[in-house]
Amino acid sequence: MESHQKVLLIDAATAFYRINRFTVGEPFFGPIDLGLHLAGRYRSLNIGTGLLAGSIFPGSNRLIFNGFSPCWTGFYVSSMGGAGLVFDNLGVNMISIVNRASIPSILYLNRDGGEEVEVRIEPVQIQKVWQEGRRGIYALMDYTFERFGDYYSNAPRILAVGPASAVTDFGAVASVPISKGKLGFADTWAGRGGFGSKLLQEHGIAAIIYGGTFITEDFRDRKVADQWFIDKYQKRLAAKDLEATTKYRFDPDFKTGGTLGVNFATLAGNMVSFNYRSIYMSEKERLDIHDKFILNHYLKQFNEETIIPKKQKTCGEPCVAVCKKMHGKYKKDYEPYQVMGPLSGIFDQRAAEKLNHRADIYGFDAISVGGVIAWLMECLHEGYLTPKELGVKQIPVFSHKDFNIAADSMHNADIGIALLDSIIENRNSINLKEGARKFARRLSRDKGKQILDAFVYNAYARNGWMVPNQYWTPGVLSPMPIMGKYYMYYGKDFLPPRDLGRKNADRFQKELIMDNLGMCRFHRGWAEEMIPDILESLYGLKKKFLKTISETASRINGRNSSVFWESDRNIDLIYTFLKRKQTVEDNNDAELAQWIKRFEADKKEAALNFWYETHKGIHESLKEY
Repeated sequence: MESHQKVLLIDAATAFYRINRFTVGEPFFGPIDLGLHLAGRYRSLNIGTGLLAGSIFPGSNRLIFNGFSPCWTGFYVSSMGGAGLVFDNLGVNMISIVNRASIPSILYLNRDGGEEVEVRIEPVQIQKVWQEGRRGIYALMDYTFERFGDYYSNAPRILAVGPASAVTDFGAVASVPISKGKLGFADTWAGRGGFGSKLLQEHGIAAIIYGGTFITEDFRDRKVADQWFIDKYQKRLAAKDLEATTKYRFDPDFKTGGTLGVNFATLAGNMVSFNYRSIYMSEKERLDIHDKFILNHYLKQFNEETIIPKKQKTCGEPCVAVCKKMHGKYKKDYEPYQVMGPLSGIFDQRAAEKLNHRADIYGFDAISVGGVIAWLMECLHEGYLTPKELGVKQIPVFSHKDFNIAADSMHNADIGIALLDSIIENRNSINLKEGARKFARRLSRDKGKQILDAFVYNAYARNGWMVPNQYWTPGVLSPMPIMGKYYMYYGKDFLPPRDLGRKNADRFQKELIMDNLGMCRFHRGWAEEMIPDILESLYGLKKKFLKTISETASRINGRNSSVFWESDRNIDLIYTFLKRKQTVEDNNDAELAQWIKRFEADKKEAALNFWYETHKGIHESLKEY
């Protein structure tokens, strides 16, 4: 196996480049620990694969992005499914981009039979291209493929950004598999962290096209791998992977599949809607919403249109999970169709498709922009802000009472689209270049703190922010060094906050094991356990790898600048979660009861103590020594 990681360091200002080599395990093992080193030294954007890319292990071809995030402001990690398979043909493990092209440009990388990667940086009239054809991020992918596609012997892959990356700090990077000379519809995203904004604003790169014919020494011995899995699980690799990815393919227990299907089928009273206002409702009201709006409409549409006819694809690598659930050109995942669905008062697939597609065209991080839309919709509904102030013309229907599922959902989707247009066009001073948190603070100073209190987000340092993952649980609001991903514990059970912090830290390290090898977390049912053993078999470095993971987690946490919850809605999410555990789920845990009493006596003081106890658990668990 390859004993070095090769990093192609590219100066975007000059197109000069060089190859840096790092011996595996001395001390770096993958794109996270190596990316942390490079980002600290060069403030670079790092894009790369793990040591198992191109191997027979399913899910091993994720493309990992990292660096200092423009929206979170700390070191951040994002990943994109399948895009590492073509990247592996470059014969390098990572590209590290420094400095900035003078005008927006396309980065061309090709290794077609040569000893070196061909590197070119060519200007693009980005505003013009974004207005053509399919518009936005899709138009840029089309243009890039038309301009450079013929230079590749094998199908390349394209990374592109949209207009959101020019005007906000949470633009995403998108890609689609290319097959038989055509770009597909099963788009994959590195959404969280705003790396599209970083790529364009800090480095002047609007798109990257890459590919080649270089053949790397990848692990391909299925007999050996099967024996590893038989020894561990009494099952061959394929059988264990089929079992581990059941949820993402089709779960017979719920007669649905994918993150959207299984989550919406099971959330019941735990589901949040109408910008989290559902946390103030009775359990009966929440269950009524889930039954009438979700099970009998939103989820039913999805099952009939996608699951039953098996409209599903992969991210671009061979995989039994076939997790890309499709309806025509629309790819459906839980969190985008939750934030720009129930959270925004939308419970109909046609309306959700319309809003999600506009957000995708613009190239937003879907989860963050959905949280922003839901927040602004509540502000409109409550009269905190007027339609004129936000550059729209109507007020949303933002109550479940007498809600017309199809008509009111489409009405709200149209307002959501108008809000997206306002953000992109900077109408009426909706300026999110420095983020939604700073925008919310400015509005609150002028118009009252109730505006900030309606916005649910994690705060980091002075301006860092992140809309949380869509689960009603304290874990998603924890003071972790990286939030918005699953680098924390998001289970539904009650844990005392100190224990929650420890559990977060444990989850953080397990997720690092996956990302540092470029593994898709949908395969975590076996990969978390097996990856260290695989590295031992291939490199003899299991103990060193696990030690490096622990050290990397500690180093990332050493920069942890999480800030106590600024919004009252964050505090209420914690309190109502605790209360629901007691009153709905009949949890009689003595410590749960004690925390509820503390919240009822002094909500803010209790919240501060809960936050700090979680913080303690995190820090005591992520010490290097």
